[in-house]
Amino acid sequence: MKVVSLALVASLVALPAVAADGAALYKEKTCNACHGPQGNKPLMPDYPKIAGQNAAYLERQMLDIKSGARNNANTAAMKGVMHLVSDDEIKVLAEYIATLAP
Repeated sequence: MKVVSLALVASLVALPAVAADGAALYKEKTCNACHGPQGNKPLMPDYPKIAGQNAAYLERQMLDIKSGARNNANTAAMKGVMHLVSDDEIKVLAEYIATLAP
């Protein structure tokens, strides 16, 4: 029982991003700089409006950009910052962005 409790506590300490507030993370990771404060007013016309997109879709796109599986002229700017975003943070961000009004 002690081992299970210790493992549970360790997992909670190791995953602080899971509990992070999506809105704060959106600002902290500077998503708002390119996609707008609510994800619906991108800085450049070629940048996507991400507000209200499906969370699973958003997560997959961010993971693919991070890994290099999605690599084109439009992903170059994001590729430069995605290495600073953990996979757990990507999930939190995707869930938050999906709640924003398009």
